[in-house]
Parts: sequence; C-alpha cells; structure tokens
Amino acid sequence: MRNHSVWKKYGYAWATLFLFAFSLAGHWMFGWYAYVEEQREHGEPPVVASYTIEMMRDTLENWQSEFLQLIWQVAGLAYLFYLGSPQSKEGDDRKEEKLDEILRAVAKDGDEKIKKLDKKYGKA
Repeated sequence: MRNHSVWKKYGYAWATLFLFAFSLAGHWMFGWYAYVEEQREHGEPPVVASYTIEMMRDTLENWQSEFLQLIWQVAGLAYLFYLGSPQSKEGDDRKEEKLDEILRAVAKDGDEKIKKLDKKYGKA
C-alpha cells in the first residue's frame, strides 16, 4: 500500500479550501473598494470598524442563504441516507429478495444459509 501525501490524499479538500479563501478574500477586498467609494460619495471618511461590521453582516447573510442551504442538502441528505431513511432503502428489500431466491436456487441448503445470514445481520 502506497503512502500518499496529505496534499494528494485530501486534494479535493485543499482545492475547495483554496477556492473558498480566494473568494472570501476577493469578497472583502472588493467590498472595501465599494465601501470607500460609498463613504466618499457621502463625504465621510472610511472607518475600518464600520466596514468590518458591514462585511461580517454581508458575509454571514450570504452564507445563510447559500452555504447553509447547500450544507443541509448535501450533508443532511448523506446523513439521512446513512441512517437508512425510507427513501434510501426503496430498492433494498427487492434486491434482498432476489438474492434470497438466487441462493435458494444454487445451494442445496439455501434456506438454512438465508436463516443464518438473517440471524447474523439482525433480520427476523
């Protein structure tokens, strides 16, 4: 088994982190330019504390409307699939029934093997 570096092993995560940091930095940088221009139009000096509060509000608002929805759709669905929600098990019973029939057809003691498997994996 080959040892992979952390960079290769988690390449997708690193690329995602880079794109996230790049877009966040761009958001704040261009937000600063827009803030300075807005302050200039009103004859006010730009204040870093005021800008920080405004950008935090905008960033969290964007995350709430976009990022958190996506997280729920992906992570929530994956979690529910993992738990075995009825939607994720729609075809499982049919597949299991087919496998039982195949086992009965190819093995002399198919019914015994099925009972043993059902007992081992908790099916009544």
